[in-house]
Amino acid sequence: MPQALYTFLEEYDFSGKTIIPFCPHGGSGFSRTESTIAELQPDAVVSENGLTISRNDVVGSAQQVAGWAESLGL
Repeated sequence: MPQALYTFLEEYDFSGKTIIPFCPHGGSGFSRTESTIAELQPDAVVSENGLTISRNDVVGSAQQVAGWAESLGL
């Protein structure tokens, strides 16, 4: 994760909230992102319905992102 995200998650309390991760990646997918978020926010729920998109596919991913967001039912 970028350092800015560590700072953000250390500074704010998401207790009782659900965090749904999404990110572009260079080949590693989420890697340890989900577990790292869970460590930094132990009283939050980290959803397993996150989305990763390869950096090579970001340009043409608008429809995929929209479909994923709709599937969350928020």
